[in-house]
Amino acid sequence: QIAQVLSGYSLGEADMLRRAMGKKIKQEMDAQRARFVNGAVERGLARAKADEIFDLLAKFADYGFNKSHAAAYALICYWTAWFKANHPAEFLAASMTLDKGNTDKLAEFRADAQRLGIRVAAPSANASEVDFDVRAGADGSATIVYALSAIKGVGEAQAEALVKARGGRPFASLGDMASRLDPRLVNKKALESLASAGAFDGLETDRAVAFAAIEPMLASANASAAEKASGQNALFGDAEAAPLKVAASAWTDAEKLKREFDAVGFFLSGHPLEAYESALKRLRAARWADFARSVRAGASSARLGASVLDRTERRTKSGAKMGIVQLSDPTGQYEAIIFQEGLNQFRDLLEKGSDVLVTLQASVEGEDVRARIVNVERLNEAAAKVHKGLRIFVRDETPLGTIESRLRSPGEGEVSLVVVLGPKEEVEIRLPGRYAVSPAIAGALKAAPGVMAVEQV
Repeated sequence: QIAQVLSGYSLGEADMLRRAMGKKIKQEMDAQRARFVNGAVERGLARAKADEIFDLLAKFADYGFNKSHAAAYALICYWTAWFKANHPAEFLAASMTLDKGNTDKLAEFRADAQRLGIRVAAPSANASEVDFDVRAGADGSATIVYALSAIKGVGEAQAEALVKARGGRPFASLGDMASRLDPRLVNKKALESLASAGAFDGLETDRAVAFAAIEPMLASANASAAEKASGQNALFGDAEAAPLKVAASAWTDAEKLKREFDAVGFFLSGHPLEAYESALKRLRAARWADFARSVRAGASSARLGASVLDRTERRTKSGAKMGIVQLSDPTGQYEAIIFQEGLNQFRDLLEKGSDVLVTLQASVEGEDVRARIVNVERLNEAAAKVHKGLRIFVRDETPLGTIESRLRSPGEGEVSLVVVLGPKEEVEIRLPGRYAVSPAIAGALKAAPGVMAVEQV
């Protein structure tokens, strides 16, 4: 503006001056000085004064840009710090909405919410909005409700269509939802992602059944849409939606969590390592958050249970290969590197979706804890060494066939069947032979219809 007013610069010429000053290009600055001073002199300014003003502009260019940015960022920093300190749930919900397309950032915000004691409720077809929202929980505390549009495969428009179909009346069932959905606006992939993420849990507790019901739901939605288009609903009124009759084999806890991870981008309702909790205690395995704290206090190595989220490989400057492994446990997600020798030895164990027992060496670099993998074991094999058997609780003979099929793998574990006859009465029957008794098998048995509980011993 100074160049425009004093020296007759056009906007384009003034921007060239700004760029030359910003980049401190001497040759260009010298040319601009002559242009600036001559223009100012032509408009009645003394040459000495014009030179002085140009020097002031050049001097300001050394610090003015950075100073103005620092002032703006300081103000924004103060605002955000105040919001986070005084309205943390709302602040995090707004931040999650802003980054809802970035699952890595969403996982960070969710971990921050956990650290602050703020619950992040799973997505729900009846409770969630298009974006992240804050509601009062049962105890009155603020709860962040997961956004429908943040689920992979569910776009903004499809989330809006679902919320519009719900209106002010919650869905009573999957059949009711199907009768109210516009099949032109919500597709199969979106509904599958919603089912996998647990958004239909309030309508159907078995996610496998909800997932299997999607094609019948779309068929019902198309039929309802055709009826509305032909005006039939005007003749008979809104009939109650027919229940959808669908059968499906229940997902194991591991499969349920894997599908949830694929839909959400991180583990929301649980974690695969929860099945190994007792084994990890016996193995004296650390958790990542505890290990990171101990490294900052001077520790350098530990064994940890971890789920492998991803693995990439690249070449170092020397040409050797190294792996970058994304790992997770119930306390958070982290990254660890593994060098070529270890990568060659443990590559097959570090596949995406694997549960492993890793030995890490770590150090503090700046603000971060940097970890390196030095050893890897399959977690189910490590757990089998410390768990010697299972106790399976049942009420009747209904699940016996499933139990028999699950226990076909030979192993070293003893298995007992506990028949619960009443509140304080049970009969324990030890099964002949020895079996594989990994947490994965325990989880599969637990998901079998008729099995009340499975206890690892």
